[in-house]
Amino acid sequence: MTSDPNLYITLSVSGLAGLGMVTMAGLTGWREWLSLKRQELAERTVAGADAPAAPPVASRIEIADLKERIRKLEAIAAGVDL
Repeated sequence: MTSDPNLYITLSVSGLAGLGMVTMAGLTGWREWLSLKRQELAERTVAGADAPAAPPVASRIEIADLKERIRKLEAIAAGVDL
């Protein structure tokens, strides 16, 4: 192995530069993701003020159907014959 100090310095500087680029790209992505989530929360808050209090009828029917399926599955798990 050679003990050329210039080789080690070059490799170290290149590694640090690469690490810096990856870190900056990750930080930029993180900031943009946070900005997107803030925007989504702001839109949801504005939409929440205008939204009706009761869920639509279709949603309530779907929830009731899901609850019935859960009851049937629980009965099957408990060994109750339906």
